[in-house]
Amino acid sequence: MQFPIHIAFKILTLIPQLYVNDASQKQFAYVRRKFWALKEDVTVYSDETQTRPLYRIKADRIIDWSANYRIANMSEATLGTVRRKGARSLWRAHYEILLGDRHVFTVRERSALVRFLDLLVGEIPIVGLLSGYFLNPMYDVTREGGGEAFVMTKQRSLLESRFDITKSGSSNDEEDIIATLALMMIVFLERSRG
Repeated sequence: MQFPIHIAFKILTLIPQLYVNDASQKQFAYVRRKFWALKEDVTVYSDETQTRPLYRIKADRIIDWSANYRIANMSEATLGTVRRKGARSLWRAHYEILLGDRHVFTVRERSALVRFLDLLVGEIPIVGLLSGYFLNPMYDVTREGGGEAFVMTKQRSLLESRFDITKSGSSNDEEDIIATLALMMIVFLERSRG
């Protein structure tokens, strides 16, 4: 996996799909959410053909106020967890990433103002479609105990949403994979904001 990682999805689709490429523009993951599902349950595939499943991310409850999203390989062995912090996510998105049972990373949205404006402008007809061009949130991924590890930035775009994940600290391959999978899930969860 070579950073930066590029995540893209079309805004105007019925079934959300993520396309994930590395720095060399080689696709290494594809995710398509189920159309009707009470609990989040996504399978990460190696590409769009959906012939080789790699990982599964599943919520522990229907309402995602403070849900845990279990990341597992296809043998159902738990690799990590993404935990949404309900009350803290009202003003700025706030998540915790666990590797096994150990809290490794914290994800926080950088600006509460950008979140507020994105929610407000996104509700205005036609203008809301353009908000993706000038309201672009950033998410800081910091290590437990301090130190920045990754930054996820929404790029300017009109008919699709694009996020770039850059590595800004040191981490091993296992942490890179868990952080990338967790950030992919966070993109899905924050998708409603355009």
